[in-house]
Amino acid sequence: MKMDKKKSIVEELHEKFSKSKIVILTDYKGLDVAAISDLRKKLNEADVEFRVVKNTLLARASEDTDVALIKEAFKGPSAIALSYDDPVAPAKIMTEFAEGNDKFEIKTGVMSGKQIDVKEIKALSSLPSREVLLGQVLSAMNGVPTSLVRVLNAVPQKLLYALQAIKEQKEAA
Repeated sequence: MKMDKKKSIVEELHEKFSKSKIVILTDYKGLDVAAISDLRKKLNEADVEFRVVKNTLLARASEDTDVALIKEAFKGPSAIALSYDDPVAPAKIMTEFAEGNDKFEIKTGVMSGKQIDVKEIKALSSLPSREVLLGQVLSAMNGVPTSLVRVLNAVPQKLLYALQAIKEQKEAA
């Protein structure tokens, strides 16, 4: 590969590392083309980028980014998954893929400036998707005002019942 091509790859990766919410490093050694293509298809559907890059280029591109935290893991055949929106989607897809393919190994990752190991990636994959979490938050936010209105409505209603009871007592007397 020519030097100009390498420089452009490093610059492109550096920019992507800076923008990404999560980067997951994997070892794909022993997987056939069909399996890798299947994984790429699933990741592309979730707007996750999956790239096979030389370790030296990964190391150079990771300088001055959060990905530099996992520099020591750039050994052997390495592939990276980058997500710019949802950190759960790549973790979920790659964990499921690793369970079905013994030769595919998740090495480590970086999320929000913190290195995450395989256990943390698996824990992340068990979370609901972004859409489900947003729905749950929206439901909770909708429930709070509704409850507040009910409570505020109950105060004058109980006062009205008390006044009605006093009126009935005085009329009976």
